Amino acid sequence: MIVNRLILQNWRNFRTVNIELGQRVFVAGPNASGKSNLLDVFTFLRDIAKAGGGLQKAVNERGGISKLRCLAARKYPDVEVEVRVADNGILWSYAIGIKQEARGYRLPLLAYERVMKGDRQVLTRPDKDDNSDPLRLTQTHLEQINANAEFRDLVRFFESTSYLHLVPQLLRHPEAFSGPGIPGDPFGKSFLEKVARTPAGTRKARLKRIEAALRIAVPQLKELKDVKDETGIPHLEAVYEHWRPHGAKQREDQFSDGTLRLLGLLWALLEGDSLLLLEEPELSLNAGIIRKLPGLMYRIQRQKRRQIIISTHSPDLLSDPGIGGEEVLLLTPSDEGTRAELASSIQEVRDLLEGGLTVADAALPKTVPTSLSQMDLFE
Repeated sequence: MIVNRLILQNWRNFRTVNIELGQRVFVAGPNASGKSNLLDVFTFLRDIAKAGGGLQKAVNERGGISKLRCLAARKYPDVEVEVRVADNGILWSYAIGIKQEARGYRLPLLAYERVMKGDRQVLTRPDKDDNSDPLRLTQTHLEQINANAEFRDLVRFFESTSYLHLVPQLLRHPEAFSGPGIPGDPFGKSFLEKVARTPAGTRKARLKRIEAALRIAVPQLKELKDVKDETGIPHLEAVYEHWRPHGAKQREDQFSDGTLRLLGLLWALLEGDSLLLLEEPELSLNAGIIRKLPGLMYRIQRQKRRQIIISTHSPDLLSDPGIGGEEVLLLTPSDEGTRAELASSIQEVRDLLEGGLTVADAALPKTVPTSLSQMDLFE
């Protein structure tokens, strides 16, 4: 399944969005333009759909409707999300409008919920049962097993969405960060447990492929394997070439930030065929490695036919000549909310791309804040 269109109304930074998406999407824009918030549309739907989630929890974890609603929404109060998903020639559409209860507990309520499969209306709410019992509008059918049988494939697609923004310090020292974990473990606190829980054959095959990549990218590394210490806690262990005959061993708490982030990225790419959201994969990586990432992603995508949406600030990442303007989503903040447009839809950028420039040269200058030169005056 591939999300091929995203339509938003009053979602966080965005007053209105209506864009086509391909199998690979690079989201670029200045700081605070809404890159993470755009990716959060898909984790929001995942959090509604998954077991133990639901609309109330998904909204409350994000601070309530007031935090979701765009500041430029003015008098229009509802937050609206629609995604259209292509599945082997079948086009699904899931649309949801959310508002706040006018009085009482001020709960998030459904303004509407609609599902289309091709030209057929599978679900439309509110229905007569909702009208007779308004409390039903505190829950979506997306989260209710007894109500979503006709669009269960869509539910499974949403709940399988993966998000990664691995934080090396969390992976090295998870015991130092107490308290309940974040759903989905987006920052890698339980990454080693995830590796250890993977069936042995699959785990060994993935680590062997990752080892082959790391041997190229990380000087002197020649072997990577998973081990457990005397208390049964899982670790990753690498052997580095050394003056000693058998080399030197290091565990993950001694790996560099770049090694850990690259390792986590490679694992995520190999992990499945669901929608994958990556947040700034270039962090802590050498520029030469960053320039190789788009090609690496493409080769794995071709095997697994999965969709990847990547937020980035990196000219190195976007310097790959294989990245087309239709794959790059540019975000531009304004007083009326952030504008989202494909680079290929901007005539000036399209002309530069046709002239042989890369997306990094043709489109990234559009994301530089117009007042940036004033920083030279800062004392």
